[in-house]
Amino acid sequence: MAQDLAAHWPVYLLIPFVAALIGYLTKRVAIEMMFRPLEFVGIPPWLGWQGVVPKHGGRMAAIATELLTSNLLDLKEIFARIEAARLTAEIEQPLLRAIDDITRDVLAEYQPRLWEALPAMAQELVVKQVQAAAPRFVQDLVTDLRENLDEVLDVKHMAVQRLTRDKALLVRLIRETTRPEMAFIARCGSYFGFGLGLVQAVVWALTKNPWVLPVFGGCIGLFTDWLAIKLIFLPREPVRVLGLTLQGKFQRRRREVAREYGEVIAREVLTTRNLLDAILRGPRADQMVAMVRRVVSRAVDEQAGRLVSLTVGALRLRELKTAAADRAVALLPDTVRHAEGYLTGAMDVAHVVERRMLALSPRQYENLLRPAFRQEEWKLIAVGGVIGFLVGELQVLLMLH
Repeated sequence: MAQDLAAHWPVYLLIPFVAALIGYLTKRVAIEMMFRPLEFVGIPPWLGWQGVVPKHGGRMAAIATELLTSNLLDLKEIFARIEAARLTAEIEQPLLRAIDDITRDVLAEYQPRLWEALPAMAQELVVKQVQAAAPRFVQDLVTDLRENLDEVLDVKHMAVQRLTRDKALLVRLIRETTRPEMAFIARCGSYFGFGLGLVQAVVWALTKNPWVLPVFGGCIGLFTDWLAIKLIFLPREPVRVLGLTLQGKFQRRRREVAREYGEVIAREVLTTRNLLDAILRGPRADQMVAMVRRVVSRAVDEQAGRLVSLTVGALRLRELKTAAADRAVALLPDTVRHAEGYLTGAMDVAHVVERRMLALSPRQYENLLRPAFRQEEWKLIAVGGVIGFLVGELQVLLMLH
């Protein structure tokens, strides 16, 4: 054995480094297989592959959304931060233009004779009087929205749709918040692979069995994949061993992950635009339209003496109110768009999510990422074993030639 070591020392020196490379490569492949490709590539349904995250996006989005809405986010608390007076100030000019358009168009349609008979100055006065009631209109709408938020906004439906419709977004959400964990997995593969490679070199020197290298390669791929994933999450709580403090890397990075996760949710999912779209076009949009109609109806009633003739019938008045409300709903997205900066800052979704994440139990917090691995973890580990075995076979061929 000593003579063989002396004669072939470069080969034996190379074995642990090749084992480290096997460990690293199998981890990188496993990581990429989690996220790529976004769509199935191959011959469906079995011969091919789709990234674990995009493949199970619906289930993972549902889990993440359930955690988000149950533990991380209280939308009523967030909407309570919106000040009606400040919102009115932010959208003052587009709101006044919208009221001007609605007033002129609706009166011209439903009271054409009265409206056309008014001098231009009188028409302007009517519009100004309606515009003067704008702050009250906004206050009523914000108050009704706060009190009936659950009736007009299905945030779970919105978030799940957003994450499943845009698979790249779901991948980005998980990938951006777990980059250090992914790098850790790859490094662990190198370290564990090198250690096992030393054992591999000794066994090869003793046996010269051609199965040693591929079997060890397969074991290195399997074991290092399994161990690296476990070390991300376990132990959940800090444990002292031989003077060292051990804790799963994902658990140790809770503060950093909470900040990054909150920022992605605020930037990509629970944006002002997405929330407004969900309110106006989501499954409960009819409730929002009904709410706007109630507010507009009250506003019309307050201004009825100025806006309509005393002879207008009840049916015609209802039609006028409905038309005004429909126009208000149609103009709402463009009007509110001017206040996106204020609303984003006021709701402060990122910091709310961050604060709530820090209060989660270790197991609840783990569920942010764990489903991404658990769904098809065994396949990722198996692929690592297969790659390790094949590289081991290559080693044998190189050594024998």
